[in-house]
Amino acid sequence: MAAHAEIQVGADVRTGSAGTALLTQLEALQHERFDAIVSCLASRTGAPKDAWAVDYGMNSRLLKLAQQAGINHFVLLSAICVQKPLLAFQQAKLAFEQELINSGLQYSIVRPTAFFKSLSGQIQRVRDGKPFMLFGDGRLTACKPISDDDLAEFIALCLTDRNKFNQILPIGGPGEAITPLEQGHYLFNQLGMRPRFMHVPVALLSTIIVGLDAFKILLPSLADKAALAKIGRYYATESMLVWDESRQRYDADATPSFGHQTLFDHYDRLIAEGTTVDLGDHAVF
Repeated sequence: MAAHAEIQVGADVRTGSAGTALLTQLEALQHERFDAIVSCLASRTGAPKDAWAVDYGMNSRLLKLAQQAGINHFVLLSAICVQKPLLAFQQAKLAFEQELINSGLQYSIVRPTAFFKSLSGQIQRVRDGKPFMLFGDGRLTACKPISDDDLAEFIALCLTDRNKFNQILPIGGPGEAITPLEQGHYLFNQLGMRPRFMHVPVALLSTIIVGLDAFKILLPSLADKAALAKIGRYYATESMLVWDESRQRYDADATPSFGHQTLFDHYDRLIAEGTTVDLGDHAVF
C-alpha cells in the first residue's frame, strides 16, 4: 500500500499473502505483540462458495487469531455494496462485519466505493475503435471512485484516528459522482475520437440469468456463471454510493470523499502511457 511508509514510522509492519500460508504465519507470530490487524481479504470472483470461504470464513479465522494474540484493533476492508446485500459475497461480507462488531474488539470497517481498476476495462475497446458499452442509457448508476493509493492512506488513518474507531466508514474519492456515460464521453474526448456507444438492455442480463439458473441443475458448472451474471446485473443497476434507506435512493452528497486522485486523472495516465488494466477474473467486456 502507498501508506506503508507512513505506517512504518515507529511501527513493526508484517505483511502476508492471502490463503493458508498467511494464517499459518499469523499463528506462528502469536508470541509477539501486535496492536492491530488490517484485513483486505476478499474472494477472487464473488461466487457463493468462494465468498463464504474467504469473505466470511478466512476473516472469521483471522478474527479468532487476533483475539487469541491479544490484538485489540481490527481494520476490515469491506465494500459499500453490502448496504443492499442481494448477492452471496455481500451477505458473506455483511455476516463477518456483524461478527466483528459483536467481537468486543475495537474495529474500523471501511466500505469503499468503486475502484479505478474496475472502471478501466473499456479503454482498449475504445482505442481499437469499438463502441463504449453501456447498460441502459448509461445513467442508471453513478459512483465516486477511489484510487488504490487514496484508499490505502485512508485505511492507514484508521489505525490512529480515534474518530474512525468502532465505525462503519463508507468512503469515495474526490469530486462529483460520475455515470458510465460520462466515463465514456471523457475517454472519447481524451483520445480525440467521435463518441460511439452500444446500449445493452438490462433485461438481456436478466434473460441470461434465467437461462443459466434453469440449466444449472443439469450442468452444475453453470451455477458459478449464473452467480457472476447476477453480480454483473447488480453493478449495472446499483450505484456505488451511500444508500439512503429512508428515501430509498442513493445519495452522492452523503457519500464521503477522500484523497486527491480522480478517475479521470487515472484515465489520462493510462492514455499517456498507452497502457491498459488487466481485470483478470473481473473482466466483463
